[in-house]
This record gives sequence, C-alpha cells and structure tokens, in this order.
Amino acid sequence: MSEPKSSGFQPDLARLRDMLLRFAMLQLRDRTEAEDAVQEAMLASMARIDEFRGQAQFSTWVFAILKNKIVDTFRARARNVSTRVYDEEISADAFDALFNERDHWKKDERPSAWGDPEATLSQTQFWTVFEVCLTNLPPATARVFMMREFLDVPVGDVCVELAITKTNCGVILHRAKMALRVCLQNRWFDEKGA
Repeated sequence: MSEPKSSGFQPDLARLRDMLLRFAMLQLRDRTEAEDAVQEAMLASMARIDEFRGQAQFSTWVFAILKNKIVDTFRARARNVSTRVYDEEISADAFDALFNERDHWKKDERPSAWGDPEATLSQTQFWTVFEVCLTNLPPATARVFMMREFLDVPVGDVCVELAITKTNCGVILHRAKMALRVCLQNRWFDEKGA
C-alpha cells in the first residue's frame, strides 16, 4: 500500500475512512466534528495526491493530515472554552500494587527487558497488539494519551480542551503509560518470550 500513484496505486478508501473516523471519534468525542475532520483530511489528501511519494504507507500520510485537522479543531474549541466535565476512569489504586512502600518496583512486578525497541516497532504485529491495548484503556484516558503522544498536542492545550489541571493531566498520562506497559508486557513481550 506504500506504492506511489504512478504505479497503479489504489488505496482502500472505505477501510481507511473507517480507521480515520474511529481515531477522530476517540479524540473529538463529537461525531459531526469527527466526520468533518475525516472528510477534510481525505479531500486534502486527494487534492495533494501528487505530493505522496510512497516513502510511508498512504494511510500513514492521510493520518498525518487528519492529526493536523484534529489539532485545528482543538484550537477552535479553545477559543470557545466551555466547562466540560472530565471523568478520570483509572483509580490510583490500580497501580499501587506494583510498588513497595518506598515507591520502588516490587520484585515480581518489575518490567522485563523488551529487547531491541527499533526492531519491535517495525513489526506490524506489535502495532496490532498496541492498538488492542490502547482500545482497552478507559476512553477518557486513551484520549489524553493520544492527544499528547500521537497528536503531539502541548499539555497546556490538552488541559484547556479537557478542562483538567496540568497535575491531573500528568497523572492520567502516567496511568495510561503504566496500563499500556502492563498490557504490552502480557500480550506481546511475554508471548514472544514464551
């Protein structure tokens, strides 16, 4: 799917649109805004198809365009700040059992070595497992993680968009990363080593 247009490249637009819409819905939490962002991203990608060089997958290229559309939506929302309520869905107790009274890892809970990170990230199967782990996060937690880590939205903008404090944002990001670590350990790294 990473071939340039000139070699008969035909993207599966229906499948791509579904993936883009799921991602936009997770971030924007508004079907109309999500559909608008996806439509704008797809139209922009088709209008600029000559710029696609095939150095990455077509879907990756369109996702990058969508990310910019989502960030634009966040900026527009920030100009019209409302008092949305943000519910934290992972309790503080969820990870306390992993640490001792001095806040060090308990012996049996320490993360195991994950080998060569570059080799792991290049494996398509890893990203499938990562998506499953991300999907299993509480939606509000996944949203904060995706805004910060995938969309690269500054913490201050995440806080404005979600009406949360920087401290709360930091806690949510920490919990998201911990939950992803545990999930990846159980579903990918332990399976690979077994």
